[in-house]
Amino acid sequence: MVRGGKRRTAAVALQRTEVLVYRIIDTHAHLDELDDVDLMLDEARESGVAAVIAVGSDYGSNVKVMEISQRRPGLVYPALGLHPCELGNLLPVQVERNLRFIDEHLSVAVAVGEVGLDYDKRVLRLASRELQREVFGHLLRLAKKHGRPVSIHSRYAWKDALQMVRDAGVDKAVFHWFTGFSSVLKAIVEEGYCVSATPAAEYHEEHRRAVREVPLNRLLLETDCPVTYGREIRYMSRPADLRRSLRAAAELRQVDEALIAEQTTRNAIDVFSLDMVI
Repeated sequence: MVRGGKRRTAAVALQRTEVLVYRIIDTHAHLDELDDVDLMLDEARESGVAAVIAVGSDYGSNVKVMEISQRRPGLVYPALGLHPCELGNLLPVQVERNLRFIDEHLSVAVAVGEVGLDYDKRVLRLASRELQREVFGHLLRLAKKHGRPVSIHSRYAWKDALQMVRDAGVDKAVFHWFTGFSSVLKAIVEEGYCVSATPAAEYHEEHRRAVREVPLNRLLLETDCPVTYGREIRYMSRPADLRRSLRAAAELRQVDEALIAEQTTRNAIDVFSLDMVI
C-alpha cells in the first residue's frame, strides 16, 4: 500500500510538470478590488500571466491602480478611466475631478479605461444616455489627445459606443467582454479595433459567438476580475483565471492553446504599446 501510494504521488507530480505554461496578458482586470493583490499577482505570474492591464473605474480606483503598477513594474500597467456605472454616484464636480486627474496622469498610463456606455435600465435610472455620452466623448478626446488606446464597456450600447469611437478618431480600441451583434463585431474589426475573451467564453453564448467570429489578429484575453463567473458552479475570478479565457478561446476556435497565447500576447503588446518582448 505504501509503495502504491508513492507511485500515485509520483504520477501526480509528473502530470504537474507536464502542464504547459504560456506567456499571456490579462488586458482588463480590476486589481484595485482584490483583497490580496500581490499574492494573486504572484499566483498569476506562476500560471503564465506576463502582464496585467489594471483598469480604473473612478478617482479612487485610478489612484490605486497607479500605486499597484508602481509597486509591480513590468507586470502591472495602469489604465485610467471613469466607468459609466459610476456616474450616477458622482456629483458634477466629482466627474470633473476625475476627468482632470486622467488628463494629468495619462502620460504614465497605457490606456484610457474602463470607459464607455451602459444602457442597462438599472444604470439608465441613475445616469442618462446624454450624461454617459457627454462623459464618454470627453474621455475619447483625452485618448486622442494623448495617443492612448481605449478599453470600452458597451453593454446594450454596442452601436453607439462604436460610432462615438469612430467619430473621435481613436486609433486603437478594445471592446471588452463583447456580447453584441455580429454586424457590430464586423464593423469593429473593419475599423481595426479588438475584442477580448473572458472566462465567460466557457458558457455565455453571445460572448462565445464573438470569440469564435473575431479574426485572431483582433482577439485579446482578459479576466475582468474579480467578476463572478459560472452557471452551475460560481467562482470569483482572479488574474490566474486568464488560463480559462485562453482554454475557452482555443476550444471555440479549434486550435492549439499555444497559437492563441502567442497571437493574443502579440496583439496586446501592439495595442497597449507595452515595453516587453516575447
